Amino acid sequence: QVQLAESGGGLVPAGGSLRLSCEASGSISSVGAMAWYRQGRTMARELVAQIDMEAVNKMEYADSVKGRFTISRDAAKNTVHLQMSSLKPEDSATYICYILARTTWGKLTTSWGQGTQVTVSS
Repeated sequence: QVQLAESGGGLVPAGGSLRLSCEASGSISSVGAMAWYRQGRTMARELVAQIDMEAVNKMEYADSVKGRFTISRDAAKNTVHLQMSSLKPEDSATYICYILARTTWGKLTTSWGQGTQVTVSS
């Protein structure tokens, strides 16, 4: 079983910044990819950013956050970060971590975190 621990959410004024972190733990042999999704008041789930945990410098961003958000990894710690800058009220959402991993038993598995709340005030 793989667990995800998210942190870094909070209340921030427009134009501010936050750094989210997600650390995976459990019976992990290797991690293929990790990602951040968000779900706002519209209830639609949006892929914000994703990163390959094996290939170097392979990441993708949603158009709405390009140039403002940066995803990074610490593969040795099975951890991913999301540096969010120039935050806008429309960025307010629950940010949810996702992982594609292989367990110590050699089985592929996916897991979702509980989510961390980000609120950007006007």
